[in-house]
Amino acid sequence: MRPGRHSRRTPVASCRAAEAVLRRRRRRGTTRQPPSGRVVIAGRPEPAGTPSRAFLLLRTFSTQLQEHQHIRYNPLQDEWVLVSAHRMKRPWQGQVEPVLMKTVPRHDPLNPLCPGATRANGEVNPNYDGTFLFDNDFPALQPDAPDPGPSDHPLFQAGAARGVCKVMCFHPWSDVTLPLMSVPEIRAVVDAWASVTEELGAQYPWVQIFENKGAMMGCSNPHPHCQVWASSFLPDIAQREERSQQAYHRQYGEPLLLEYGHQELLRKERLVLTSEHWLVLVPFWAMWPFQTLLLPRRHVRRLPELTPAERDDLASIMKKLLTKYDNLFETSFPYSMGWHGAPTGVEAGTACDHWQLHAHYYPPLLRSATVRKFMVGYEMLAQAQRDLTPEQAAERLRALPEVHYCLAQRDKEAAAIA
Repeated sequence: MRPGRHSRRTPVASCRAAEAVLRRRRRRGTTRQPPSGRVVIAGRPEPAGTPSRAFLLLRTFSTQLQEHQHIRYNPLQDEWVLVSAHRMKRPWQGQVEPVLMKTVPRHDPLNPLCPGATRANGEVNPNYDGTFLFDNDFPALQPDAPDPGPSDHPLFQAGAARGVCKVMCFHPWSDVTLPLMSVPEIRAVVDAWASVTEELGAQYPWVQIFENKGAMMGCSNPHPHCQVWASSFLPDIAQREERSQQAYHRQYGEPLLLEYGHQELLRKERLVLTSEHWLVLVPFWAMWPFQTLLLPRRHVRRLPELTPAERDDLASIMKKLLTKYDNLFETSFPYSMGWHGAPTGVEAGTACDHWQLHAHYYPPLLRSATVRKFMVGYEMLAQAQRDLTPEQAAERLRALPEVHYCLAQRDKEAAAIA
């Protein structure tokens, strides 16, 4: 049985009830959260030294989450995750990943992503000096695939799948990654993301931008790049996020992730970075050890809607987040990341106000640069499970410096020589 789904009131259900009351009052303008952190009802703060019932419920809820195993609900994707914090104490005797290659050549004429290199289809890359977008030589989706036709049985269904796949290089050098690029260089990547979303979104209902960084995440080429797949259908995860955000908006009258960002700003325990226009946090329902969610602070549905100021700020906060990732274990931190926004194509004209633009970061490392989290066994057959709590992960990320360890080490070596 799931907490909160039956009459017995658990700490999770009690907290949900308190939050529901506060949410309704806040929407009526009778509840607000002051800078002091104390709950104010109908404009009257409770006397100092007297914590509110809602505050006590939330404090008890938070404490129990750190001390006992439990399951957490992901309202965005309508799924649960098992949290077992005590398992971090167990000794690790499993697989240890090989140490990453320390140096990557800045330019390799045999690397098909480098400027001037010849790709598998015989095309020669231009000598680009910024971002470079081109058609994937081995696409998973093609625009002219035939329709499979009707099925003869309901258990054997198939549908049409058409689209395009592109590759986007971030930088002409192979020995840099996003955290080592300058903010203006990252801003150029953001602009390219927005541009390709607008271009492909004019024809296709879903444009998926994603980056697999590191061999651990299946990346076969160290050159800094991402992929863009546009499809004639909404993928499964996009459909789940569509249903969840639409249902929440219908019930509460506001975007799910906009309200979630507001709540995390009040609670603070899972925040990693904040800026004028963006939030980075470890989601309450995170599956991966140091998973983060990147959210705009205002209501934004798609990447092309970002203002110049928001794009500048996004480039800056991305650099800080990815620097923290690399600093955690002093390695080029592997991850899969991707952007989710409102559907495009013919769907763009429909009501999409329930959508909030966001980026997911899913890094696999758990204990060190060579020990990763595996999603196998229970995770494949039952549901996701994590050891480190999201709050502990956020605390560790918050404490890390925003200067990249490679740059700090280089500065120390330069100072020693001087």
